[in-house]
Amino acid sequence: CDSDIRRDLYGNVVLSGGSTMFAGMADRMSKELMALAPTAMKIKIVAPAERRTAVWLGGSIFAALPLEKVWITKDEYEESGAGIIHRKCF
Repeated sequence: CDSDIRRDLYGNVVLSGGSTMFAGMADRMSKELMALAPTAMKIKIVAPAERRTAVWLGGSIFAALPLEKVWITKDEYEESGAGIIHRKCF
């Protein structure tokens, strides 16, 4: 991806999910990203205390949103192609 986007991605890594709860996970992720990233790249790892349930919480909030307006039927997709996604969702 574009280097400007890469800079933002490296600087905003958020750990979430139960498997990120292992001791030392944030440090390991930081070290591994530092080994892959260009030398001057700023890397920031955020490991929120509530990350064990963050994925479930985010999914439950998303599931509760009224999304019927952006649903795309098979017929709509077949008639309009991928362009229907931009028209209905953005």
